[in-house]
Amino acid sequence: MKLKNKGKCVIFSAPSGAGKTTIVHHLLSQDLGLEFSVSACSRDPRINEVDGIDYHFLGLEGFKNKISENAFVEWEEVYTNNFYGTLKSEMERIWSEGKAVIFDVDVIGGLNLKKIFQEDAYAVFVQPPSYEELEKRLRGRSTETEDKIDQRMEKAHKELAFAPEFDVILVNDNLEKACEEAKNLLINFLENE
Repeated sequence: MKLKNKGKCVIFSAPSGAGKTTIVHHLLSQDLGLEFSVSACSRDPRINEVDGIDYHFLGLEGFKNKISENAFVEWEEVYTNNFYGTLKSEMERIWSEGKAVIFDVDVIGGLNLKKIFQEDAYAVFVQPPSYEELEKRLRGRSTETEDKIDQRMEKAHKELAFAPEFDVILVNDNLEKACEEAKNLLINFLENE
């Protein structure tokens, strides 16, 4: 795969509801030279989601067109006809600004990115303190149907098994502590050439 301006990237992955997005937003608010890689997806935006900020909402046909154009670094079909991926153009834009890319992706996407970028990537698995706490957090969002919660919990059960394949497992049992630990881990990775 040919990418221009290749630089470093940081990957945060976790089961839905583990807190990875909150941690990533905290890291972006720090002065660490990071910029968020906005993923592309085939689904419709949720309430309060903005195209180009939360995701690049391509629609199913648009996403499939980008696949055929070889426009993705990686992509996957997370659920039937529900695709997510990383656009090459998004990474090149961030690297051209002299920044490191930070990803907030699902577990399989995170492992795919780690395989692609190898030593230029640092992969963090955000782990909930327990399976029960994860379900409590998902229910607390009040954004999902019962079927979606069941689907996410089933997927989470499988995803937790992949934790050892990441560079580090960050247990999010205390958000403030997890954010500080994540920041220290990234400083160490970004400062070492």
